Amino acid sequence: MKKWGFLLLICLGLTFVYIEPFFEPKVEIHHFDQFENDKEDRGTTEEIQKEIAAEQIYQGNLLLVNSEYPVHQESIRSDVVNLSANYELAQGYVLLGSDIYLSEYIAHKFSEMVAAAEKDGLQHFAITSGFRDFEEQSVLYQDLGSAWALPPGHSEHNLGLALDVGSTQMKMGDAPEGKWIEENAWKYGFILRYPEDKTDITGIQNEPWHIRYVGFPHSAIMKEMNFVLEEYMEYLKEEKTISARINGGKYKISYYPITNNTTINVPANLRYEISGNNIDGVIVTVYETQER
Repeated sequence: MKKWGFLLLICLGLTFVYIEPFFEPKVEIHHFDQFENDKEDRGTTEEIQKEIAAEQIYQGNLLLVNSEYPVHQESIRSDVVNLSANYELAQGYVLLGSDIYLSEYIAHKFSEMVAAAEKDGLQHFAITSGFRDFEEQSVLYQDLGSAWALPPGHSEHNLGLALDVGSTQMKMGDAPEGKWIEENAWKYGFILRYPEDKTDITGIQNEPWHIRYVGFPHSAIMKEMNFVLEEYMEYLKEEKTISARINGGKYKISYYPITNNTTINVPANLRYEISGNNIDGVIVTVYETQER
């Protein structure tokens, strides 16, 4: 069981949240005044302008998909493959079905996570469901109802970024594999999308088997702040820009509203990623220094 130490300092318009775990990587999150943050960036990082098309709102790993925000055609991963037909992707776990599809990139990330779990003595993982097209989602919605499923076009399974994970030994909510996922998935860019204490926000009952890829460092921040994706998107929209230090790595995360074609500043010499939020803007993640 993790124990946490918290220190909150508010001073001169700067909020500094320090979260120090005893047995996990250290996470620090800084919330800066936008004007001060812009001045700092201009003085330390060379930037270039990049034009963002409105379609970018609907592309990327951070898309919020729920009953309010549907999947757009351009949101669906283009690298979805049948895992049964790609043996090299399905290592370290079993497939409960011969027609389970998933993004090839996400399959690699999941295999990396399962390999880490195996080092901890866990080796009974299974994938029960991955990518679903709208027709398959429609059948599931009719069978399960709105408490346990979303209508076609409103499920993360329609993206290719989500999968249902089980244990071959017992129900995921009781299995050691489920506990391991709950505690460690964030290290590999995954989140538990529908936790028990957030049903009033997600509108979906607790699903300890449903994981969603959002990428690192977002998974770490969401884990430390106990956010589901709805809360995280709202948080970034309110803060505009945050800086996070995670285990020695430094990341800058910024929200930009997008209307038609919009020009934003991005670093010229640093790695960055852009993801839409599927609502009204994009999230730019700058990898200022990598995790050590």
